[in-house]
Amino acid sequence: KPELVKEMIDLALEEMSHFRQVAQIIYQRGLQLGADAKDPYVLNLRKLIRKYSGNGPDIYFLDRLLIGSVIEARGCERFGRIAEALPAGHELKGFYNAIARSESEHEGLFYQLALKYFEQEMVEARHDALLNAERDIMLALPIRPILH
Repeated sequence: KPELVKEMIDLALEEMSHFRQVAQIIYQRGLQLGADAKDPYVLNLRKLIRKYSGNGPDIYFLDRLLIGSVIEARGCERFGRIAEALPAGHELKGFYNAIARSESEHEGLFYQLALKYFEQEMVEARHDALLNAERDIMLALPIRPILH
């Protein structure tokens, strides 16, 4: 799946560029990056990924693509809300808007890849099921000052 590899390389490079920008902003403010920790939101979403039995469509691959889409959608939503909350002219407003746009593009990329490799009805049904499960996961998690 050469197209998938190319798209994922491009996405990884863009995400690393975003991380570099975030690190620069943090260091410019005299702060430090926090310790890396497991993300309960992502861990719980990953539990929803089905195993491929070797027969029929590769549901593991479909679930990975759609979980990626869901996570990126949530990032878009949250970065967008941060941007909206900042006053006009705030030095980080443009940054958060740009990150939100990028997350939206990533959401679409994962979803379009799912449609490329699987039937639309299957993609839509599984996407809806994952969104419903994600809602339950989010409602069960405590409010924390992090992206997910």
